[in-house]
Amino acid sequence: MMQTSILIYRLFDTANSIELAKAETLLATGSHVSRLRLTRVSPKAIVFKDPPVTVLLTPQQIPVGAKIFPAELRARIYELGVISIIIRINLPPEFAYQDLIDLASAIDHIPESIFLSTLEAVLAAIRPAVNGERAPVVEEDLVIYYFREWRQGWDAVPLLLGEKEPVSPETRRETLANRFSYASDFTILGWDKAIVYEPTGSPDIPDLLEFANSQFLILRYYDHLLNQEIDKMYDAIAEAEQRAIYRRLGEYRRIRRQLLELMADITSITSEIENSLRVTEDVFYARVYTTYLRILRIHDWTASIDQRVEVIQRSYNLLTEEVVTSRSELMELAVIILITLEIVLSLLQIT
Repeated sequence: MMQTSILIYRLFDTANSIELAKAETLLATGSHVSRLRLTRVSPKAIVFKDPPVTVLLTPQQIPVGAKIFPAELRARIYELGVISIIIRINLPPEFAYQDLIDLASAIDHIPESIFLSTLEAVLAAIRPAVNGERAPVVEEDLVIYYFREWRQGWDAVPLLLGEKEPVSPETRRETLANRFSYASDFTILGWDKAIVYEPTGSPDIPDLLEFANSQFLILRYYDHLLNQEIDKMYDAIAEAEQRAIYRRLGEYRRIRRQLLELMADITSITSEIENSLRVTEDVFYARVYTTYLRILRIHDWTASIDQRVEVIQRSYNLLTEEVVTSRSELMELAVIILITLEIVLSLLQIT
């Protein structure tokens, strides 16, 4: 017999921002609403700048492979525009570990329509609190196998890889490399799957992993946005170069204003991401959280954004130089025209 749950997350980037206090008020009628709070540490040990809002939704029957399971549904709403849809399947006590391994390969194939319809229902309920709503461009998924009982001899590798075939010793070592334990508990981290054994039933580790995924998703979105904006910038500059000098300068000034606003927005967003969660005291949670960020390669995405911002900064500087140079040339031309006109007028007076 097992005491096991499967937590299936799908995170969507939906808006520029969401006013959480307003969303909380909108959802409070008829729904159980709360703010994220870790249960096993003091509030000062891990500080959320603006804890996301969690709302309990109507339970559903979820098909997984050939089976159908009753499931709890929750949505978690983040200030920076991310909405996470969470399906929790509490497996029946008679469910064997081998049954869970057989089920693991089907977990990734839960119908997308369940997540999308739930997302739309949540958005409809909180729309007055949503700023700059957009169709999701990027999304992230995560599966956590949550155990309150763990037996010697159970193999974690098939769950983390989602496949039953035997693997090499090297693959096994790599899969189990990111294992953390505080007391009798343990957590094993993978890219999009994790195993958490927590006899107390605390949801802290799953909540931390979900929060890290929300940060990762936001960085992915803004990296995508910057890539698009750089392409637009090059197209706009190429189009401006085909125009007469005076109109070209006007276009350059417009492009410069847009680039300046974009750089300010990106700087503000990346700062908010970095400050959205601070681990100040709990060393164990800090290790789990920072290791998971490393697995997600979040620093690579931050570096990619920094590189794109540098491209925009260089383009801004070049456009500024072009505007200044062209303005000087126009002034020089105006001076030459005035001098020429004065000479012509003088000659006309002499004659």
